[in-house]
Amino acid sequence: MKVLVINAGSSSLKYQLFNMANNDVLAKGRVERIGMDSAILVHEPKDKEEIKEVSEILEHTTAIRKVLDKLVDKQQGVLVSIDEIDAVGHRVVHGGEAFSGSVIVDDSVKKEITRLIDLAPLHNPAALLGLSAVQTNMPNVPNVFTFDTAFHQTMPKSAYMYAIPTIFYTKHKVRRYGAHGTSHLYVGERTAEFLGRPIEELKIISCHIGNGASVTAIDGGKSVDTSMGMTPLEGLMMGTRSGDIDPAVVTYAMGKEDLTVSEANSMLNKHSGLLAISKISSDMREVTEAMEAGDQNAQLAFDMYIYRLRKYIGAYAAAMDGVDAIVFTAGVGENSVVVREAVCTKLNFLGVEFDSERNKTGRGFDKRISKDTSKVEVLVIPTNEEWMIARDTFELVSKK
Repeated sequence: MKVLVINAGSSSLKYQLFNMANNDVLAKGRVERIGMDSAILVHEPKDKEEIKEVSEILEHTTAIRKVLDKLVDKQQGVLVSIDEIDAVGHRVVHGGEAFSGSVIVDDSVKKEITRLIDLAPLHNPAALLGLSAVQTNMPNVPNVFTFDTAFHQTMPKSAYMYAIPTIFYTKHKVRRYGAHGTSHLYVGERTAEFLGRPIEELKIISCHIGNGASVTAIDGGKSVDTSMGMTPLEGLMMGTRSGDIDPAVVTYAMGKEDLTVSEANSMLNKHSGLLAISKISSDMREVTEAMEAGDQNAQLAFDMYIYRLRKYIGAYAAAMDGVDAIVFTAGVGENSVVVREAVCTKLNFLGVEFDSERNKTGRGFDKRISKDTSKVEVLVIPTNEEWMIARDTFELVSKK
């Protein structure tokens, strides 16, 4: 079976084509600037040269059609016919309380995702656009939705409820949902495989650290707490997001600066975090470079970032009454030697014995960065959300 995985944004989409017979990635790529006459399509077929094209792509249906054309192209394609694609899996950010796992898409699923748009106004509409585009181009192929929130549906009520009047939950479903669930699930499973231990016996703290960042406590293979909340704004300090903040700061700032709700939301989501404190960039690589060159604002941004991440690790170790493994993944987690060392060298109280030399070795593969004598394993595991979506799609469609 061949499965196409789509991750659609409002003006972009990423894709990967998997051969599930051998877990091989046949092709991957992305389309950027959808809606413009200078849209960019990048296609990377296995064992062939990368292709980059600039053309007019005004909506997602055209973007998908161009992707499919590339997949069957005589020179750069990897398929003889589009009919070889047996199913399509889609990443969906928010599944609310309705979905605790991936589902085959039908009218009732589309209706529920539409109803949840208020909880993910930037992301869920994009997923529906991607679905519509696929159904237009491949009307007979089954589609599967995989939700970033699904893995966190195992959280106990004491972890996901907010201490506000319960009418906001009963009427408007205001609660912690989390995000990056597909990534945290993958990391948990790979950690168990790497350590050669049943996941049911493990307490894992998964640190998905990219431009958006979250930490999840995984106890026995289940998410029991996670740092992101009803939206991805809560939790860690991120590239442009503030993370945890006194709620009164928002109303105070709105009053002092005469901000609208939209302006306050933009401030917290797009103009805060590393960008606001460093005054340089939302990219940890650029912040680190500036810090090492002596920039004090970059140093403060870095210190705040590390401090908050370390606090969450400590909190989740307490929440689970222990920890067996701390795992770093995603862009910063997988690639920043400096961030990992700054976090881990002050986790001695947990029994972490950090190995600086192991930490400096290559990228792109699973590795241990703690000493063999460490009571807590510290690992780096590159995430693979697309593979998880493909796997779920394969399993669901195979059962039809």
